[in-house]
Amino acid sequence: MTSPSTAPAVTALAPETLQSWFKEHQDLVVIDVRSAAEFESLHIRGSYNVPLPLLSEHTDELAARLGSRVVLVCQSGVRAEQARQRLAKAGIDTACVLTGGAPGFAAAGGDVVKGKDRWDLERQVRLVAGSLVVLGLAGGKFVSPKIRTLAGVIGTGLTFSAATNTCAMGQALSAMPWNKAAKEPTRESAILQLPLQTVEDAAA
Repeated sequence: MTSPSTAPAVTALAPETLQSWFKEHQDLVVIDVRSAAEFESLHIRGSYNVPLPLLSEHTDELAARLGSRVVLVCQSGVRAEQARQRLAKAGIDTACVLTGGAPGFAAAGGDVVKGKDRWDLERQVRLVAGSLVVLGLAGGKFVSPKIRTLAGVIGTGLTFSAATNTCAMGQALSAMPWNKAAKEPTRESAILQLPLQTVEDAAA
C-alpha cells in the first residue's frame, strides 16, 4: 500500500479540490456508491459505480485493488461515509468523501455525465417516510387511533437510521424496479474493472 506520508490527510474533499486532483494525480480512483439508476442519471466522468450494498459485500476484495488516493461519492455524503468506514476497517483509511456528492460536483462546474432524470434514493426515502407519517396521523383521526402507531414506527426508524448511519428503507427502495438500471453492477463489472495501476500502487 502507498506510504501514509504520501496520502491525503483529509476525509472530506471539496468539489474544487477533486477537479484539481483529476489533473494532478494519475492514481486517483473515484467510486460512486449510489444505485446504478442514480449513477445513470448523473455521475462524475471517469468515476466507477460500486453501489453500497455491493461494496459492503466485497469490501476486502475492493480494498485490495485500491491505492491511497480514493474519493467516495454519493448524493449527499451519507452513503459515501458508510463506504469510507467500511474501507477503513479493510485497511484503506485514507479515502475521502466528496462534499455535496455528485450534484455538488456538477454545481461547482465539474465534468459530469447526465442521463435520464430520476429521483435520487434519499429523496424517495423522504417522500415515503413523510407519506407514511401523514397516513398514520390521518388514519388515527378518521379511522382508528391505533393507526397512529404507524407514525411512531416511522419516527423510531428514522431516529435509529440517524443513530446508526444506516437506512433500511433506502435499502428496500433501492431494490424496487424503478430503481434498477438496464445493467446492474456486479463484482465482475464493477470491482474487477478497476484499473490495474491501483493494484500496483497498493503493492508499492
